[in-house]
Amino acid sequence: MAKQLLDLTKCFNKLTVRRAFSPLQNYRQNNVLYARHLTTSSALNTNFFNRYPADHLWNSITSVSNAGRKRGRAKRVSKKNIKDLNRGQIIGVGKANIVWPGLSAPIIRGKELVTQIQLPEDPEREQKLAQLRNSMGAQKGFKLSPLERGWSGTKMPGRSLGSPDPVGEEDFKGFDCRVLEFKNIVIMKGNFGRKRRLSALVVTGNKQGLAGFAMGKALEGRAALRKAKNRSIQKLMHIKLFNNHTVCHNFFTQFGATKIYVWQKPEGYGLRCHRAIKTICEVIGIKDLHAKVEGARNLNHVMKAFFLGLIKQKSPEEIAEEKGLHLVQICKENNYFPKVIASPTQCRKSEEIPKDEILDFNQYCFGGNVVLKKRKYPPFYTKLRDHYKYVWNQEKMRNLPELKKNLIAEYGEIRSFLTEKYPECKPSKYVKQKESEEGV
Repeated sequence: MAKQLLDLTKCFNKLTVRRAFSPLQNYRQNNVLYARHLTTSSALNTNFFNRYPADHLWNSITSVSNAGRKRGRAKRVSKKNIKDLNRGQIIGVGKANIVWPGLSAPIIRGKELVTQIQLPEDPEREQKLAQLRNSMGAQKGFKLSPLERGWSGTKMPGRSLGSPDPVGEEDFKGFDCRVLEFKNIVIMKGNFGRKRRLSALVVTGNKQGLAGFAMGKALEGRAALRKAKNRSIQKLMHIKLFNNHTVCHNFFTQFGATKIYVWQKPEGYGLRCHRAIKTICEVIGIKDLHAKVEGARNLNHVMKAFFLGLIKQKSPEEIAEEKGLHLVQICKENNYFPKVIASPTQCRKSEEIPKDEILDFNQYCFGGNVVLKKRKYPPFYTKLRDHYKYVWNQEKMRNLPELKKNLIAEYGEIRSFLTEKYPECKPSKYVKQKESEEGV
């Protein structure tokens, strides 16, 4: 009996296996299509093509080994032409520009709960996305306009982030945020190991004397930039300006190993300084300035040193009251004509001024510090015989520019010690002859 059951079981197993692995057999009987039933069995659906991403598969076809690359086999490697339709898209940001707490904005900002706000739509959004997608796959990358570029190409430092995010009814109209530094930072943790984050240093201002700076750190670049931008508007400080275009006076400032010398300049001079200082001046509203940086060029120290110097500025009235003397401006733009800028309430006499008091304006502003200047070697022609002849002929005019400047500052004109006795001892002034009415 047991032997018969064993034979029956074997036959049943053979029949099941044959039906499980036999192909589908279709046949027609009386114009009707019949199909036999198949039994299913589990199988692994993993292979090389669905186990790795597209970039890995593409590299496996087009890549060349290091040995082949040395032999010049990588010259004709085909480049992939794949368009990423997600490029340019930001999670939580679409046609309807809405601030979503927890998605495109933090839930709590400071002590205030962020609410959903409808922002004005960007009419050029679709055009920018189309232009960005059309540029993908080309040999040259997407180029920004010259006004949108930073200090170097498409990198973030130097670029504008627009105005900070609105808080309540305040939309910070007129403020502009600029990136000064954007870098990766790595710290070592005992439980997490090497932890990477992004750090952003942002300065903001309204170009009318209000400015502030802040630093933000986050795992993503956009979050770090947004955090720094919104923090900088909370740390505004007022900067004194002279005639709304330059600093109040020359000054020396220092932070750490960074030293900065700043000179006040007239209108039209421009900003001739370190690129970080230039960006800060554009945000504050300073248009004319000359600055020289000595020591470390760390962007964080350069920014803090410059802001310290701006905060410690003294107005002309404060300088006049501190010294007890009149503050007089003598510059080339006014033809060295003296102009009183500020006067004290009680001016000191010459007998009250001690001999060791610093009266030089630059030395007073720089606090006794001297600018480091490189030694200038004389040109080769100074040793030639003809140059000695030229110097000998120009000896009588050696101090003529300084003499003219002092005469104009003291008398208001260029004159001689004989001018009072002989009025003709002064340079003649050219008077343009008026055209006669009958002429022409």
